[in-house]
Amino acid sequence: MSKTPDTAKPPASAHKSRAKSARSRAREFALQALYQVLVGRNEPAAVDAFTRDLVGFHKADSAHYDALLHGCAEQAAELDALIEPLLDRKLAEISPIEHAVMWMGAYELKHCADVPWRVALNECIELAKQFGGTDGHKYVNGVLNGLAPVLRAAEVAADRQHGKSPA
Repeated sequence: MSKTPDTAKPPASAHKSRAKSARSRAREFALQALYQVLVGRNEPAAVDAFTRDLVGFHKADSAHYDALLHGCAEQAAELDALIEPLLDRKLAEISPIEHAVMWMGAYELKHCADVPWRVALNECIELAKQFGGTDGHKYVNGVLNGLAPVLRAAEVAADRQHGKSPA
């Protein structure tokens, strides 16, 4: 016979979803900022100042946010050149959200060796699911999965050799 009362509640953590990491938050803020750069043709410095004033920014990894926003904006043409061969349509036909997410994924794959390639892909897929069109995440997944072996050849090969399937 159990002595636990019928009114016992599960731990509070059972009701909460996993808290977002500071890096995940940085990616969300960088996506919002890059959207403004792409759609509004706003200068990254102006967007940066605005974004840093948004609620919750203090919980983001500001160094990673800076790298993504300024790195993607400064290297837009180079990132587009990496992405375009993997597209089945013109870049101008890609939604600005998916475009910005692919910039971020390409940038992380190329410049952020401390972020495992699978993490970069999964984070971008989640951003596309949350902010993009209905099946935009599938498109982002396909493009970044095509780019990962180019930018992270050894890491991707090692994962595949150990039987880990792509993201």
